[in-house]
Amino acid sequence: MPRKPKSPTVPTVAFWGAARTVTGSMHLLEAAGQRLLLDCGMFQGSALEQTEHNRKFPFRPRDIDAVLLSHAHLDHCGNLPTLVQQGFAGPIYCTPATRALAAVILGDAAKIHEAEAKQKRDTGDAVEPLYTGRDVFRTLLRLQAVPYDTPFVVGPGLEANFVDAGHLLGSAMIHVRIDGPDGERRLTFTGDLGRPGLPILRDPAPVPPADLLVSECTYGGEVHEPVEETAERLADVVRRTVARGGRLIVPAFSVGRTQTVIYFLHQLRNAGRMPDVPVFVDSPMAVRATEVFRAHPECFNEVTERLLIEQPDLFGEQWVHYVEKVHESIALNHRPGPCIIIAASGMCEAGRVLYHLARSVENARSAVLLAGYQVADTLGRRLVERRSEVRILGRSLALKAEVVALNGLSSHADHNGLLRALQPASGPMPRVRLVHGELERAEALAAGLRSVGLVDVAIPERGESVEVSRGSL
Repeated sequence: MPRKPKSPTVPTVAFWGAARTVTGSMHLLEAAGQRLLLDCGMFQGSALEQTEHNRKFPFRPRDIDAVLLSHAHLDHCGNLPTLVQQGFAGPIYCTPATRALAAVILGDAAKIHEAEAKQKRDTGDAVEPLYTGRDVFRTLLRLQAVPYDTPFVVGPGLEANFVDAGHLLGSAMIHVRIDGPDGERRLTFTGDLGRPGLPILRDPAPVPPADLLVSECTYGGEVHEPVEETAERLADVVRRTVARGGRLIVPAFSVGRTQTVIYFLHQLRNAGRMPDVPVFVDSPMAVRATEVFRAHPECFNEVTERLLIEQPDLFGEQWVHYVEKVHESIALNHRPGPCIIIAASGMCEAGRVLYHLARSVENARSAVLLAGYQVADTLGRRLVERRSEVRILGRSLALKAEVVALNGLSSHADHNGLLRALQPASGPMPRVRLVHGELERAEALAAGLRSVGLVDVAIPERGESVEVSRGSL
């Protein structure tokens, strides 16, 4: 049996996921004789790439000592069960809310993998699911919850701390302090960095100073519209669609984005700024995720805390119809009249939203509202690009419905927000490595960071590594 590889003398980080792309977050920190993963996310893209990236790790999972998990979105936590399945036996550290949400997200992902594998086996293909519910159960046993701003020992010479990232319930920046023979070195991984002023969650905390800063760059070069304008644009598309007698389909991640859309609709409805139209959330996972939101008010901002006291129906159980059973979902496709249907997945790659899109995209009275970033090679990206035809559930369909991309609903910081967050207020300049962004977005942010004085800014390719060396004055 080969021995575990020795860690390098100087701490290093290797970028094995979300390198020049917006998916599959996974970075390997080797320091103080240990190997830690920062995230272990699901890669989403073409079928061939998904198989290559998700089933095959560039290291032996059993050689990983621990995982530090930034948050529970699938592209950050979704491949943890594969890691466990292939021999990882260490702890997975995360915040309490992340632990609760990960149970919901990973359980749902396992059901999808098992169902897809069964469907392929029924047609004669010998396919095994990426992982099963049993793998998820074994993974959840490894999750260890640590509250925000509570330093904890990961191993000899390694201390970590979770800092509120303001992106998703429980999301965190990960700050690691490394003791060595020549002194202390510090690493900060932003995970996905949130936007100030969004509903529900607290604003992101200041980014912890570090020698090496690994940052997301999803919206480098792009500026989000103000939240107030986003709310009005949402009201506009609802009003237009209802006036045409169509249905509004909102592909949205069941965790985070769905709750944000419901929050906006609740506020617009109460203010009389949108018609009284039926709203359906067609996602069993969204129901469970909303329950997790209710159970973790420690992540809410003051406005949301007050609203929940004044308006207990903030998440809409009295006026939003939550759909769990399959036959109820099918019935929605035959329901007459205008309505709003919110369903996963957010990038239109799987789930019940596909059936609603197939029913609606050829209807010019209907509309599709895309409420977040759409990765290349996904159906969501093809809809944003307004292809004349899109392929859904094996059928080529003419795209006649209105398509609206509302990036103002995104919970990622935009270009200006990232510049403000990543500039050190004082002290040495960190080395910066940009991940979780397509190359054009990364290059735009890199140029912006250099213009404000940061010198060592780079965009790593997959497999590239960098030393955690001390920042320069």
